[in-house]
Amino acid sequence: MTTTQPLEILKTTLEVSANKIKCGLNGRVLLGTLAVLAALFAVGFIPRWRANATLTSSVRDQRPTVSVISTQRPGDGASLVLPGSTQAIQETALYARTNGYVRKWNVDIGAKVEAGQLLAEIETPEVDQELNQARANVTQAIANADLARATLTRWQQLVDQKVVSSQEFDEKKSASDARAADLQVAKANVKRLEELQGFEKIVAPFPGIVTARNIDNGNLVSAGSGQTAPLFRLAQTDTLRIYVTVPQTQSRSIAPGQSATVSVREIPDKTFNAKVVRTAGAIDPASRTLLTELQLPNDDGQLFPGMYAEVKFALPQDGRTLLVPGNAVMIRSDGPKILVVDTKETIRARAVKLGRDLGDKVEIVSGLNPAESVVANPTDALHDGAEVKVQTQLLKNSDQQASAKPMEKKS
Repeated sequence: MTTTQPLEILKTTLEVSANKIKCGLNGRVLLGTLAVLAALFAVGFIPRWRANATLTSSVRDQRPTVSVISTQRPGDGASLVLPGSTQAIQETALYARTNGYVRKWNVDIGAKVEAGQLLAEIETPEVDQELNQARANVTQAIANADLARATLTRWQQLVDQKVVSSQEFDEKKSASDARAADLQVAKANVKRLEELQGFEKIVAPFPGIVTARNIDNGNLVSAGSGQTAPLFRLAQTDTLRIYVTVPQTQSRSIAPGQSATVSVREIPDKTFNAKVVRTAGAIDPASRTLLTELQLPNDDGQLFPGMYAEVKFALPQDGRTLLVPGNAVMIRSDGPKILVVDTKETIRARAVKLGRDLGDKVEIVSGLNPAESVVANPTDALHDGAEVKVQTQLLKNSDQQASAKPMEKKS
């Protein structure tokens, strides 16, 4: 057998098989061929498809994660909390009105005093001697005035008898008037020194508590309030006042007679009732705030002047507005905006109109749907149309005792 015979036999076999396939005589051969081709396709395509799917999933997992919260409707318990500092209803510094030495002090810090109570005595030897001299001058002036008046009476008789001229009588009358004026001057000087001597006694101008004492027995004190420290400080604390600055957005909600509650950190389990007594009636153009004064009774003395306090005002609410945290609002050149996440986990920017600033929350008057999920504390990297991953966060609201509902994720 020659070498070309096997090739011819193979060629003849293939031609016979092809003829049989064409004629539909051998269906199993056709199915086998298709199965082989499908297997080869699967072997080449499936790994590539898996690689593309893995790459797509990896790219999608690189989306930024954002926390979302739900909006809230304001309730009846919404309030405005402002910081303040307690002050005594009356407070004064007591200075010496005369020069001298401290003879004795009678009260110390923390002592409760009544109006007119003696606090200290000042010894003023110079004033005492000046007063004695002034009284002697009064006696001398009385004698001179009596002599001038008697002389004038005699000269009146002489001028009636035409013994002396009218000119001489007028001179005597003028001298008598001058002596009478000297007497009035001497008496006024005595009264001045007596008043000055009365300043030796330092008395309380109103009932209260001594909050400072800066003298000791024997100290030299000077009149006036120049560079010297006050002798005492006195504060009336049975009623305290608190000044707060109300933002312009809430200024229309505050009026005299309105009630408020005051709390201090040192007494966490108790609040105190205060009342608005007056407002400045004008907005400060520098801070855009309204100065407001409140007063609260303090007969039991639990509160001290100078304490830091928080004043809470109850505010009327509009049920159509929404509440969101202040850090959810983005201030842009074209106005305030809030970012929300739609059902496809895509960022959407909403232009909103702001209402009142309630401290940790802000009112949204319009532009936001209550059902939308708001992005909490958004960053500048987020923009409209960006895809994100969602992490639900609860909105705290201690005043209303309500929490936000988590967003339901939809595929």
